[in-house]
Amino acid sequence: MSPPSFFLFKSLHFSLPIILIVIGIAWASTSAQGPPSPGYYPSSRFGSIGFDQGFRNLWGPRHQRLDQGSLTIWLDTSSGSGFKSLHPYQSGYFSASIKLQTGYTAGVITSFYLSNNEAHPGNHDEVDIEFLGTTPDKPYTLQTNVFVRGSGDGNIIGREMKFHLWFDPTKDFHNYAILWTPSEIIFLVDDVPIRRYPRKSDATFPSRPMWVYGSIWDASSWATENGKYKVDYRYEPFVGRYTNFRLSGCAADRSAGSCNPPSVSPSGAGGLSRQQYLAMEWAQRNHMVYDYCSDPKRDHTLTPEC
Repeated sequence: MSPPSFFLFKSLHFSLPIILIVIGIAWASTSAQGPPSPGYYPSSRFGSIGFDQGFRNLWGPRHQRLDQGSLTIWLDTSSGSGFKSLHPYQSGYFSASIKLQTGYTAGVITSFYLSNNEAHPGNHDEVDIEFLGTTPDKPYTLQTNVFVRGSGDGNIIGREMKFHLWFDPTKDFHNYAILWTPSEIIFLVDDVPIRRYPRKSDATFPSRPMWVYGSIWDASSWATENGKYKVDYRYEPFVGRYTNFRLSGCAADRSAGSCNPPSVSPSGAGGLSRQQYLAMEWAQRNHMVYDYCSDPKRDHTLTPEC
């Protein structure tokens, strides 16, 4: 090896680790950053209401505490708790700011969702935001799901997409929202769209009126790593906190005449803006941990929208 080549090799040899470290730091910094701006913040367009203005207790009344419009619910060995909107809706924008419990919460589900299970038992529709409890060394999983005329006899077809959030949901309140219109369902976290579920056929899209629910309950059989970790009541009570409720939509039990479903797009039309799509792509690329359409173990003849 000639001297010039030798010195070039030595220079690259000592520089390469430094280059890799710099690249690694840059990548970690990029992945740790928050999402790109969606450019539009629909939560600021809808006024918030107190819990008692739009909801009522459904079960576990002794495990609910209301304080100036904010609600705390909890699970212990005796019971969990749930609440339900006063009215069913045909479409709308539904959200709440939620703060989750820190520490060991495996097996616990804290939720905010739409459903008509009570009106159509065994054949209901549902649109879910569920926080799957976890062990202290692992992050919460946010599960979004859509059921269409599901049943309680083992034939439920879930359409799960799961995310690890870009923040710690136990540190502060964050806004979680569902937009449901006749043409699409959009899930948002702090106004960032994380999932859009378009209507592709009547068979794959919920169209019957639904109520808005929230709950905390023991789902040890499946919630954390497919049931590997159960609820450990040595850590009770398990607490969920809700505030800044927003119910803006077409109530199905009121003669509203022509009711236009709300939008989360700056244009006021359906769908998302390009900037919102870019923010959604970022969330799915960096924080999605499961997509039912990409699961090779699923029978996709049952989910033709994939």
